[in-house]
Amino acid sequence: MKKIKFFLSVFIISVSVSAQVKNDTTLFLSPLNVTSQKGEYNMQTLPNVQGTYIYSGKKTEKIEIQGLDASVADKNPRQIFSKVPGIFIYDMDGTGNQINISARGLDPHRGWEFNIRKDGVITNTDLYGYPASHFSLPMEAVQNIELVRGTGSLQYGSQFGGMLNYISKEPMTNKKISYLTTNTIGSFGLMSTYHEIQGKLGKFRYFIYANKRSLKGYRESSASDSDAESIKVIYKPSERFSAKLDVSHSNYVIQLAGPLSDAMFEKDPTMAIRNRNYYQPNIYIPSLTLNWKLSDRTQLSWLTSAVYGQRNSVMFDKPSNVVDAIDPVTLQYAKRQVDIDNYHSHNSEIRVMHNYKLGKVEGNLAAGVQGFWNDLHRRQQGGGTAATDYDLSIEGKFGRDLNLVSKNVALFLENQFKIAGKLILSPGIRLENGFSEFDGYLKYAELVPFRMNHKFPLFGINTQVEINQNSNFYGGWSQAYRPIVFKDLIPGSVYEKTDPYIQDSKGWNTELGYRVQNENWKVDINYFGLMYRKRSGTIAYEEVGTAFNILRTNIGDSYSNGLESLIEYKVKTGKSTNITLFTSTAYIDARYINGNIKVGDKNVAIKGNKVESTPPIISRNGFTLRHKKYSGTLLYSYTAKSYADALNTETPSATGSVGLVPAYGLLDFNQTFRVGSNMVFKLNANNIFDKQYFTKRPQFYPGPGIWPSDGRNFNFSVSFGV
Repeated sequence: MKKIKFFLSVFIISVSVSAQVKNDTTLFLSPLNVTSQKGEYNMQTLPNVQGTYIYSGKKTEKIEIQGLDASVADKNPRQIFSKVPGIFIYDMDGTGNQINISARGLDPHRGWEFNIRKDGVITNTDLYGYPASHFSLPMEAVQNIELVRGTGSLQYGSQFGGMLNYISKEPMTNKKISYLTTNTIGSFGLMSTYHEIQGKLGKFRYFIYANKRSLKGYRESSASDSDAESIKVIYKPSERFSAKLDVSHSNYVIQLAGPLSDAMFEKDPTMAIRNRNYYQPNIYIPSLTLNWKLSDRTQLSWLTSAVYGQRNSVMFDKPSNVVDAIDPVTLQYAKRQVDIDNYHSHNSEIRVMHNYKLGKVEGNLAAGVQGFWNDLHRRQQGGGTAATDYDLSIEGKFGRDLNLVSKNVALFLENQFKIAGKLILSPGIRLENGFSEFDGYLKYAELVPFRMNHKFPLFGINTQVEINQNSNFYGGWSQAYRPIVFKDLIPGSVYEKTDPYIQDSKGWNTELGYRVQNENWKVDINYFGLMYRKRSGTIAYEEVGTAFNILRTNIGDSYSNGLESLIEYKVKTGKSTNITLFTSTAYIDARYINGNIKVGDKNVAIKGNKVESTPPIISRNGFTLRHKKYSGTLLYSYTAKSYADALNTETPSATGSVGLVPAYGLLDFNQTFRVGSNMVFKLNANNIFDKQYFTKRPQFYPGPGIWPSDGRNFNFSVSFGV
């Protein structure tokens, strides 16, 4: 009943706003995006050149969010990325606060194997210390998502996965003010309200959004509250210059129900073993972008941005077989652990694109310089309270009080040669020059200050052969690297030591593919390879005069390869009706080609073992019916089994932290109804057959064990604009 009252109150307020603004002659009815009803493909490839970026020869995808039937309010990633082959979904809480994805055998934790951006602005919290993206952007504010695989990494920096760029809506140019609201209610107490205002005033354009969402959660003690806001102002005094100021914020608090063992999961996947664990990222991202058209052939952009904020947690951090109960002697719970990260990450990037012609050869030169200065302050193992609420206060000092400072300057250059109108070659180079260093305090051991240099060149080349305007062959090879993250440098106990010779992970991406698109067919099939050298981890080692020790170091190399394919067939079956069938399927073979990991006090070889959290088959298959202003999509998603650890342990442990992750198949049905030109209804049924499943057994945060994904759920949205 409370959900209905909340939804009705928001709906009535929004309608009253609509009624009031209609009396203002500066406001007009704003037709909502209806491109999906025209039968167009909502998955496209990025152009060869866009702005100051070169994309020819690379595996690229562009998802048109506003044309999807997907469940947008809860950011359902298997629906949003349904036509991107090979995307692995790490779905651990169903809150919609974060999208945890990976590809090609990489780690999905908060997408930290991707260079993640909003409108080209980096949102990774700290690329050199903790590259997870804690920033949460409401999908209602997103126009499209651009994904460039790892062969494009020379232009935007480290990370093997590639670049994931969320493009927010651009303010309109034909109205002074326009208003849009989307309000959603759903299962497990979901209540969400989103509002945006945009328009043009003279030489200024603006786009402002605010989002508030609350959820009780599928599991007990898994409630979530979130809010997100942004203001974007664009000043364009002439056709040759524009300046964009953007300040975006996201904040959420989630109650963590704790990991389960296999026995607990089989008994009741909705149970909670913790009700005192909380997690909160609170992130601000300001940015300023300047664009100049220096001449008809030369364009320059200068982007300066930052990531400020913190990541907090207060947890009774124990395995699933340890009960969090009141002590009969003290009549209190055990004290919790408090961890706090503070982020001060800064980025400035100048890019130039110059178009030229040498004889019969057309050229596009993209060059630039990018500078980082990041300061990550990490405080962990604080002695928290024995209370049950969200309380970050501690007694005494933190067990760890550390600072990681990173400074880096990178120069990059890529040139696209278009030869005889058919063959495109794009060689490139990136020069990294910087360092990361940390020092601080550990209560259990002496901390040796550590410095790691990032000084090396990266090379790559891409090629594309244009068969005709609708089809081409593409392929390339590019080196990549990933800085060793903070957690891999910090000794976990008095028995651990950080290898002074530990190095950043390095390797390369390669791919070769064919794509074609016409009125009825869209096909994109490619082979890929990914070499990931010097993966980080721990091994056992002996030191003269000491007992058993653990060394944090580079443990080995892995290689992933496979096939990714998107095949989509569209046919018009009537004057106002068309249907679309598609399959987005990937086969992945990711294995360790050498390496050792610690098991007890011994090192065990893992050569030939499969890389953890890498299902060999990921397939999403859909059917979409469009008739006039109705659209409905039936989506079946299949994910094969995978392993939780590098040892490929099959029998689950008592805590559920290792063992097989079983295969699962899910069926979703999403519908969109458009009424007139300014109102849209969406009805979403997710996991229709109520499959009880989980996607990963994490080894660290939010706790080792099984984190069940959501069972069957529904949500209903209403959007309208004026």
